[in-house]
Amino acid sequence: MFKHLLVPVDGSDVSKKSLKKVAELAKADAAAVTLVYVSDPLPPMVYSDSTMAYGVSAKEHTKACDAYAADVFKKAQTQLGTVKAKTLHIKTSNLAEGILDGAKKAKADVIVMASHKRTGIKSMLLGSETHEVIVHSKLPVLVLG
Repeated sequence: MFKHLLVPVDGSDVSKKSLKKVAELAKADAAAVTLVYVSDPLPPMVYSDSTMAYGVSAKEHTKACDAYAADVFKKAQTQLGTVKAKTLHIKTSNLAEGILDGAKKAKADVIVMASHKRTGIKSMLLGSETHEVIVHSKLPVLVLG
């Protein structure tokens, strides 16, 4: 059915759980898989830990984002098991835009996303990146629950 799956990953439990289903889909169709992680290229005004906030340079922020992306990809590959995936780290401040850009760069034919299943007031307040991708994508978007 599909030959190239683009799978956004962020290290969340929802994202991790969906990877087992992604592996099943990829195996069933002998499809290629590209994992995409999107990070904001601009550092926040301050980083904070448990007790104090501190500023960080753009260079330090980029290094931290690259390290985190590498860790997310490593853990995602573990979840995929024998399915080998390519990785793509996109740097943009708009998550949905980054996912769509990743799909274009990877030449994917479907975007496979996990849903947080937010409803009601939570959905209105927190928004839905999955919904934004569905609305703006020219590719099919498969939402795993």
